[in-house]
Amino acid sequence: MNDQQPINPFKRILRSLGPAIITASVVLGPGSILSASKIGHTYAYQMIWVLVIAVIMMIAMTALSARLGIQLEGTICDELAKRAGRPIAIATGIILFLIAACFQFSNNLGVLAAVEPFIDDGSNLSLGIIIGMNAFIIMALYGFKHLYGLIEKLMKLLVGIMMVAFAINLFQVKPDWLAALSGFIPSIPEGTFDTILPKWDAGADKVTDQMTPLVALYATTFSVAGAFYQSYLVRQKGWTRDNLKQGLIDSTLGISALGLITMMVLITAATVLYQNPDVTALNSVSDVAKSLEPAFGKSAMVIFSLGIFAGAFSSFLVNAMIGGSILADGFGLGGYIDQKWPKLFTVFALLVGMAVAIYTKTMGQKPVGLIIFAQSLTVLGIPMLAVAMLWLATRADMKGKNAIPAWMKILGFVGLISSVFLALRTAVKLLLPLING
Repeated sequence: MNDQQPINPFKRILRSLGPAIITASVVLGPGSILSASKIGHTYAYQMIWVLVIAVIMMIAMTALSARLGIQLEGTICDELAKRAGRPIAIATGIILFLIAACFQFSNNLGVLAAVEPFIDDGSNLSLGIIIGMNAFIIMALYGFKHLYGLIEKLMKLLVGIMMVAFAINLFQVKPDWLAALSGFIPSIPEGTFDTILPKWDAGADKVTDQMTPLVALYATTFSVAGAFYQSYLVRQKGWTRDNLKQGLIDSTLGISALGLITMMVLITAATVLYQNPDVTALNSVSDVAKSLEPAFGKSAMVIFSLGIFAGAFSSFLVNAMIGGSILADGFGLGGYIDQKWPKLFTVFALLVGMAVAIYTKTMGQKPVGLIIFAQSLTVLGIPMLAVAMLWLATRADMKGKNAIPAWMKILGFVGLISSVFLALRTAVKLLLPLING
């Protein structure tokens, strides 16, 4: 007689979750929290549907990447090198590294923003926090073996902290749930799409872009760079064809958690900050936290700042790991974080982010400008990553048992089109001052 009890299917699914939680943790950083807060501040609940579309696109792209990670013989960069040539793989690695390096300094500043409301305005302490944080991560990289398992557990903890912290804030503010539900119905505020592309305002001598908040919300949720790394995470998890169903469930639940947390931030901001005459600008996540205090006390600011810290720290760790791993793999030096070159390049990404963050704090520049710059570089590099995944997904040998589901490819192509559109808008926005200057 076999006394071993069968494992509950639900428990088995929960045990297999992990890769998409890591992906969600890197996507949900200071930029996502800031853009969701701005949307709530500007449009109240009216633009929740934009977030829903971005989440659906992100689920599809993450699930597609997971399929590639399980079904391809090598990593994505291995396959690109074999099928299209090593220079293509190297270019892919460099693009992802630059994206990671640009966002790394904003993640440093995001962690600082979470603690700034509670410390005296002194650059020495701020610099000490930045240096200490990076030193801790570097020591962890070289002090622990089998890093994937450790990172997965840590990301689950940090995502859990975000979920609880932002949920507490949400129920404290008592939103209008009927109005929030109406935000799922697509609607367009008057004047939002008067101009699809940015334009030059000669009178104000600057670029005006009415769609910036919506674009930021979509772009910080639908992250092709984050989805790209999912293929590496499922391989490090050890998944095989037997785990194809888990891959889809993991992508759906993990990215849905990302969307739920972002939505809680948006609804909280819509309830407290919309048409609030005391709130004139939200230039950083610390501004968002401080703006909540008058509404319902210092405790809410503390809890919200805890959520910001969890989001920034999770992005801080995984973002550098993505940049380092893909750059190394692009050069054919291995793509797993336990290997020598991915670790070295991850440290390089950490040091670049730390150096720029220290420079920013020393020179007294506002973080919002740097975050926008990082987002611009990201959007410009994203189409190539989407093309790489879709090209591999539609190769002649991806048929039969290797076939990628049609809905993943269709939504993947829609995601590619949207990323090209975002790249076009970003290019116009960057070029207009040069043309008119």
